[in-house]
Amino acid sequence: MKKCLLLLIALLSIASVNSQILDPVKWSTSIKKISETEYDLVSKASIEKGWHLYSQEVPEDGPLPTLFTFEENSAYKTIGKPKESKGHTVNDPVFDMVITFFENSATFTQRIKLTGNTGTTVKGEVEFMVCDDQRCLPPAYVDLVFKIPAPEKTTENAVTENTTETPEETIDTPVEIQDTTKIDSSETAIANDSIRAASGNEASVAALEQNEKHEKKGLWTIFIIAFLSGFAALLTPCVFPMIPMTVSFFTKQSKTRATGIRNAIVYGIAIILIYIFLGAVVTWVFGADALNALSTNVWFNVIFFILLVVFAFSFLGAFEIMLPNSWANKVDRQADRGGMIGIFFMALALAIVSFSCTGPIVGTLLVEAASKGGIAPFVGMFGFSLALALPFALFAAFPGWMNSLPKSGGWLNTVKVFLGFLELALAFKFLSNADLVLQLHWLEREVFLAIWIAIFGTLALYLFGKIQLPHDSPLSNISVGRLSLGLLILAFTVYMIPGLWGAPLKLISGFPPPMQYSESAYGVGYTKTSSAGGISEKTDFPEGAHLGPQDILSFDDYETGLAYAKKVGKPVMIDFTGYACVNCRKMEERVWSEPKILKVLNNDIVLISLYVDDKRPLPDGEEIVSEISGKKLRYIGQKWSEFQILKYKANAQPFYVLMNHNEENLIDPVGYTPDIDEYYNWLRTGIEAFEK
Repeated sequence: MKKCLLLLIALLSIASVNSQILDPVKWSTSIKKISETEYDLVSKASIEKGWHLYSQEVPEDGPLPTLFTFEENSAYKTIGKPKESKGHTVNDPVFDMVITFFENSATFTQRIKLTGNTGTTVKGEVEFMVCDDQRCLPPAYVDLVFKIPAPEKTTENAVTENTTETPEETIDTPVEIQDTTKIDSSETAIANDSIRAASGNEASVAALEQNEKHEKKGLWTIFIIAFLSGFAALLTPCVFPMIPMTVSFFTKQSKTRATGIRNAIVYGIAIILIYIFLGAVVTWVFGADALNALSTNVWFNVIFFILLVVFAFSFLGAFEIMLPNSWANKVDRQADRGGMIGIFFMALALAIVSFSCTGPIVGTLLVEAASKGGIAPFVGMFGFSLALALPFALFAAFPGWMNSLPKSGGWLNTVKVFLGFLELALAFKFLSNADLVLQLHWLEREVFLAIWIAIFGTLALYLFGKIQLPHDSPLSNISVGRLSLGLLILAFTVYMIPGLWGAPLKLISGFPPPMQYSESAYGVGYTKTSSAGGISEKTDFPEGAHLGPQDILSFDDYETGLAYAKKVGKPVMIDFTGYACVNCRKMEERVWSEPKILKVLNNDIVLISLYVDDKRPLPDGEEIVSEISGKKLRYIGQKWSEFQILKYKANAQPFYVLMNHNEENLIDPVGYTPDIDEYYNWLRTGIEAFEK
């Protein structure tokens, strides 16, 4: 049943951690003369593909923003705040807020005004955090230096570049800053030694391989779902009846069997090329990054909601949506020419005539696949068109197989209505996105689930024959297949009902609004106590402990947690995490919540969660000088970040370590591990090593 439910969700949806020392952002500085006394200080971040950093303006309780500070100097004064280039504004489901971030590059400009007639050197610092889809790095601090010449020595609108480079491989600031600052050679040596030691770390190599495996798996997921969508489009009344027409066309045109097979193969390839070309055009016009930004844009989501509702009502029989008949007529005339050109136009005619059924599916696939970036749009269109082309090509090559096909009839309209209900349900996901971005709280989790329960409940009644729509044929009885599908939809509807009272509903994770975006974040009647033998809020905690993710007893101080582990005789699990770490939240919500894993985390280990982006200042009297940079650390998160780098030669999160009381690893550390069994086996192996 669970696999069947997953297949149903697949029809609604379209779709790791490297523990090496990472250096994804390079900084450069330049100055631009505005007038005799005014200059723009330009700081440019060059960001590796797949990574991003945050805007200067981030809502409270969100991730760390990019922050610029400039030393006071009597030779100049700053004018206003730094201005930033345009980024991508999205609704982050983890933080449940609107956040702006930058990809590829970002430019920040601070205007200053000289107060004297001499040049000066402006010194500043940028604090920032960089993340990708798999990990977040701890906050970094980079010195910025701008040399301003004396007014009489500059020319109008001149741009001066500071070109002296610092060494690339510094750990506490994962950037290359181009300025006149000289870095101490001992700091560079420490950084280089740290990087070389990571390069030989078995855990780092394993994590890198794991990351590549998940990327490939993501593309395969897109292909498989697109392939299933292609078959779904095939079984619609505006596509399925075209199969015998196509067979008739090739039977008349092909004089021999070999010619017929060749023409059928060319026809199938033509269908694939047309849809791949469509994916290429959309990606080229908008760009994958733009589509990614569009996917969380308020107006895009509202417009797409309206379009999907219109398509849904069309599928349900309210009206027909078709491209102009003149297009199809012109293409048909070209198809009559015969030969390879005629075959190509025959394939194009299929795409145009079937648009009313394939359009909504193709549109959804393009948006979802393009938002993944890279070659995902081509993979999606290839999967969809391959499923669509295969039956046409096979039946055109082997006309005798036509006898095995079911006859066209009312069941085709049932498929179309079924897809209409799915489109209607998916439409509310886009409306939910807009509501989340605007924080209107009109479509909270309970309301969203109530709408889906109503939609799928009505679909179940339709499949059971209790409801008929305009184009349905009279139904004297229902087939076993239709009954089975109806029972599956009914089971799915019943599955969603507990979600109204706080059930997590992992099968549809990502579709409803997050748990906290609801009338009652923990569900009606829920009391915050941990499961699997855990500790409730009323229990007396050990000193320094608190309820962490999934209400697991947790420590946020290394020494305190280690002392408690020695006292109770349990191994330690260090959880290097971050408040702005998306995959950390995924692990906590989807993996740690599994009963067998939650039981282990509650009963068999002592959890120490160290947040590398913790911006609380270090306690009074605690002064720590970085062994890597020689700078004085200011925040608790910097302390844990340096600890992770020096001890484990890694700076990405999440990063999990199982160790004994002598602080020795019981098993190689792991990063993002979404496979529940794999993560459970890692836990058990480490614990068994401790018990020996």
